[in-house]
Amino acid sequence: MKKATLLLAACLISTLQLLHAQTVGVGVKAPKGAEVLFDGTRAMLDANWTYWAGPRLKATLPIKWQIVKDPVDGGGAMNSNDPSAAGGLYGAADVVTKKAFRDFRLHVEFLIPEKGGNSGVYLQNRYEVQILDGDTTTHGLGAIINETRSPYHLYNGLGKWNAYDVKFRAARFRDGKLVEKARATVYFNGKKAHTNHEIKKVWGGPNSGIDGGNDNGNGITDVPGGIKLQAEGHNVMYRNIWIKEIKVKKPDTDF
Repeated sequence: MKKATLLLAACLISTLQLLHAQTVGVGVKAPKGAEVLFDGTRAMLDANWTYWAGPRLKATLPIKWQIVKDPVDGGGAMNSNDPSAAGGLYGAADVVTKKAFRDFRLHVEFLIPEKGGNSGVYLQNRYEVQILDGDTTTHGLGAIINETRSPYHLYNGLGKWNAYDVKFRAARFRDGKLVEKARATVYFNGKKAHTNHEIKKVWGGPNSGIDGGNDNGNGITDVPGGIKLQAEGHNVMYRNIWIKEIKVKKPDTDF
């Protein structure tokens, strides 16, 4: 009886692990109630995204990010190499969702074809989860920029698709004053990389995103923001982006 109980428990654990694996990682499709932000088509890029109108904006609509063939699986992907951002001018041609968000569950897939490829995924157009091939520091791949170390060992490598899965809780305010900072849990290629990290500030100055120019990034405001993808003059590709708006009632984003 004891052996049968242990076997049953092991089977249940294995099943739960399998079910969890199907909710994070490369290729995971949008669940019920989620909104697909990019499906590989030009129509969806134009419908859901626009240039971020930050202080360094140089690009003009229509969006110059090109729809290219997925080099791994066929289909479509978008390439972040906008000519207006040549030389690494982040903020010059970044694209952001037209819709703004507070709390959410996000899935983004990206591929870096060449060494040193650089871009970034911005949560609420404030907080960057870095995309930077070759960098294993707190400014490197998979890091919540300048605050956590890069989980570089989880990277699938050049020419392969990678996935960020994020549960995000926006900063909380009371009577107009900040009382709780934003938090995020991040999975990188199906493995947990950061757990319920309290994000200290907006990094990178006014050209980085909302509130970047407020009190050196410490002046967070109670304004929702879109999902932003950074143009840094590199051939970084994106596909399969979806989001599900949720209400994270407690300051705990673990999932």
